[in-house]
Amino acid sequence: MINKALRIIITIIGLGLGLQLTFLILFINNSIGLFRLDNVPTLIIHITGTLLFGIIFYFLSSPIINVGMKAKEWIENRLQHTPMRDILYGFFGVLMGLLLANLFSRAFLSIPLIGGYMPIVINLIMAYFGGSIAIKKKEELSNLISFPIGNLSKKKKSPAIINLVKPKILDTSVIIDGRIADICKTGFIEGTLVIPSFVLEELRHIADSSDSLKRNRGRRGLDILNKIQKELDIEVEIYEGDFDDINEVDSKLVKLAQVLDASIITNDFNLNKVAEFQKVQVLNINELANAVKPVVLPGEEMVVQVIKDGKESGQGVAYLDDGTMIVVDGGKKHIGETIDVMVTSVLQTAAGRMIFAKPKSL
Repeated sequence: MINKALRIIITIIGLGLGLQLTFLILFINNSIGLFRLDNVPTLIIHITGTLLFGIIFYFLSSPIINVGMKAKEWIENRLQHTPMRDILYGFFGVLMGLLLANLFSRAFLSIPLIGGYMPIVINLIMAYFGGSIAIKKKEELSNLISFPIGNLSKKKKSPAIINLVKPKILDTSVIIDGRIADICKTGFIEGTLVIPSFVLEELRHIADSSDSLKRNRGRRGLDILNKIQKELDIEVEIYEGDFDDINEVDSKLVKLAQVLDASIITNDFNLNKVAEFQKVQVLNINELANAVKPVVLPGEEMVVQVIKDGKESGQGVAYLDDGTMIVVDGGKKHIGETIDVMVTSVLQTAAGRMIFAKPKSL
């Protein structure tokens, strides 16, 4: 029934188009004089042209309907995978384009022959450009508007004071690392935690990896996110947008931090350097871990267990509870023993803190 109604509508459109084209052809012919139609009644020409196009469109109606159905399915699939923010911005852009088109399309109405068709063409062109530009500039528009339309999917409403604190964007490495959950639990992280959808997608790919180690790391990251979202009293937001013109996840994180005026929480050394170069604030978990380690000064005494020999002759190696390595000069002969040592020096490296000591008895 629907197909029959559509075929009738398409045929009527063909009849109307044929009538308009015959008027156009007769107008051009009378102006230029290509054909002599003095003996042919105008009504016959109109009827013939109208019926001819009606018949053509009737036979083309089935392919047109099939193409239309495929186009409808394609549009529905695209809309289902398009964030609501993009749809709203696109709709806003189309409205702005149509508004601009109607402001100056009236100037073309007085043009002979094509003046009546120009508003249609201009409206189509301006609507396309308006929607396209609005979607491509969605991040800049979000920055200009005080409330991001569909930009972030909120877990819960935050107090007004939270808006004074920069949001924190989590990258893939720090989620998999897991220490961020413990830090959030202590209450030292203020503001909103932002988890980009492209980071979630990367975690999903890692969790689906054929490599068992990668698969376990990915699943651990997803478990950490669930723990943060469900168990901890901190606001979590999912950023649904993406940067299609950027391929690298790290570059997307830096761009997102610039757009949202946010900080990035990571333990990735390379991302840290790139973000700092582009004036984006970075909170490095490894730097935090080094910062909160107990301060040890030369001359202090401690009790350690020497567990293995060091690189240099006669050295022994011990570790504190937080993993800090202690190199004991002359400690090789005390391997396996718990001894008193005195700190001689402390070396801070990019990998962490290293303590040099000697047995107290020496």
